[in-house]
Amino acid sequence: MNVFVTGGSRGIGREIVIRFAREGWGVAFSFAGNETAAAETRSLAEAAAREAGHGDILIRSYQLDLRNRADIERVTEQLFADFGEFHALVNNAAVVRNNVAVLMSDEEWDDVIAVNLTGPFTLMRAFTMRFIPNRFGRIVNISSLAEGGCSGQSNYAASKAGLVGLTLTFAKEYGRKGVTSNAVTVGYVPTDMTKDNMADELHKYWMQHCPLKRPGKGEDIADLVHFLCSERGGFINGERIRVSGGLTYAP
Repeated sequence: MNVFVTGGSRGIGREIVIRFAREGWGVAFSFAGNETAAAETRSLAEAAAREAGHGDILIRSYQLDLRNRADIERVTEQLFADFGEFHALVNNAAVVRNNVAVLMSDEEWDDVIAVNLTGPFTLMRAFTMRFIPNRFGRIVNISSLAEGGCSGQSNYAASKAGLVGLTLTFAKEYGRKGVTSNAVTVGYVPTDMTKDNMADELHKYWMQHCPLKRPGKGEDIADLVHFLCSERGGFINGERIRVSGGLTYAP
């Protein structure tokens, strides 16, 4: 079994890569530009695989610009050349460019939509065409509580809401072909992205209103993603599953 994870060099993506490697999956993951972080993820995943008795699996990383369709097509062809076939696609990579709506520049809007929505669609289209002949495929898209609207993030909220709609559409269109499509809506998980872009007030709001009174962990997300991609998750299709400790609202 092989999986491709976008944005796998850090944060939640890294935990997803490690989880699949520990379970004996071949793992390919993309990174935007930080080769040092990508190498660290590969090393951690290889160690996890060895500890679990899966030292022979293939783990590779690929630099990918999700804003560039030609780059996506190039990397996709290389992925299938290297791995032969894939059984799952996890769209995890995302960027934020925060600003209030009326001051948001075209560049801030276009950049977020390209990475968070158009890039995943392009990959889903390409992978699904390859899943169909095998009548097996798993697509998991990582969304956010911002999908319901979030102040200062109209571009990010729109991209995540669109990703949910895209997820459900693929579930309806290709479930009969053996391809499942689900979204995982993530609450507050401390990562480099949230550290750099999450206001202190929002952190306080989370800790005050989240029923579990703690932030999430990357492992919380990785466990669910792996389950959805496994044989055991085969009858789960067209679902949006929240992993948020019970908090369902972004201010």
